[in-house]
Amino acid sequence: MDNIDDVLVALRRVIRATDLHSKHLAKTTGLTTPQILLLQAIRAGNDITIGELANDVSLSQATVTTILDRLEKRELVYRERSTKDKRKVHAHLTDAGVSILKDAPTPLQEHFTLQFNNLQQWEQMMIIAALQRVAHMMDAQQIDAAPVLDIGSIDRQSTRVDKT
Repeated sequence: MDNIDDVLVALRRVIRATDLHSKHLAKTTGLTTPQILLLQAIRAGNDITIGELANDVSLSQATVTTILDRLEKRELVYRERSTKDKRKVHAHLTDAGVSILKDAPTPLQEHFTLQFNNLQQWEQMMIIAALQRVAHMMDAQQIDAAPVLDIGSIDRQSTRVDKT
């Protein structure tokens, strides 16, 4: 196998690992990676607003609202208007939301983040440079994407990943 084959196999493995993990999450929890990440961000934030959630998970407010609509229908979250500032809406976990997070597998990007942070700074920079070069070689440098390891479509209006 020559170098190009090695690169293409490695790319395919990354894509496949992301796809398989997304399917595993969906099968075990019935949720997508962005939904799990949103639940985790709500759990971590105390009285967190929709805008703060959007910033925390690097998704647009419109996408976060859509995801929250779905999570609310499943009775995993509820929203509450602020008593101090009527323009703000806060998201909270229900008991069912807390319970589903206890049993949910770790999202792939959390595992990746732990591994990546254990690398030396020069190794991190080398990986970033190589992946940016690969994105350029695939004419993908202009594709907008959030730092969410999940298979999803791009929401062109918000320039963020839209995977609800």
